[in-house]
Amino acid sequence: MLFAIDVGNTQILMGVYQGEELRFHWRLSTDRARTVDEFGILARTLFSLDGLEASDVERMVVSSVVPPLDSVLERLGSEYFDVPPLFVTPDLVHDMPILYEPVGDVGSDRIVNAVAVRELYGKPAIVVDFGTATTFDVIDSKGAYLGGTISPGIGISAEALTYRAARLPRVDIARPEGIIGRNTVGSMQAGIFFGYVDLVNGIVRRLGKELGTDPVVVATGGWAQSISAECPRIQHVDPLLTLTGLRIIAHRYG
Repeated sequence: MLFAIDVGNTQILMGVYQGEELRFHWRLSTDRARTVDEFGILARTLFSLDGLEASDVERMVVSSVVPPLDSVLERLGSEYFDVPPLFVTPDLVHDMPILYEPVGDVGSDRIVNAVAVRELYGKPAIVVDFGTATTFDVIDSKGAYLGGTISPGIGISAEALTYRAARLPRVDIARPEGIIGRNTVGSMQAGIFFGYVDLVNGIVRRLGKELGTDPVVVATGGWAQSISAECPRIQHVDPLLTLTGLRIIAHRYG
């Protein structure tokens, strides 16, 4: 079996593959202070609850944008699963030109998503990943990773509004009935939600124009389903795209 782990700034997504089949997956909060023993106990508990054994893991692949946890995950693989983890880096995916400058600055999650979209949905393509930040990544018609844009995620945008404006309350992020809010909560929800929808629509439109073609657009991440319903250019929503990319990378480049 393959144990795949994607470490984001807010959440950690873990999945277990049997061949191409995703058997189980779990989401955890990202805690930079978590020790290798805490990770090991937690992972083994999740395995046990779903009838899996740590000894069934033959390979482990990791994408991480939280450097303080890299050494912890390295030890997790060797001490709790007896396998050395394969960490995704730009030079690992040798058949996808990466035109980002410098190459080492591109997040491994963005590389993983680009690999998955190129394999599953074709090219040219745009990946919209709704995470702590919302990233837009562009793959050209030759399959090269061109780069993209990074915007504040909808969650931290809402938090910043509450934090910086003393009289504004914390609100749930939800689609309101209309754009004209009749109270403070409704006004904030309308501004946050529809403002973010228009941000996504606008950036996707501009990226397609600069690319000079009509790319396939795929969304992933926590807010993908809700926001994509308002974005006609997004053709596919794939919440587990990053896990799929990790599986492809482990089998192709591991």
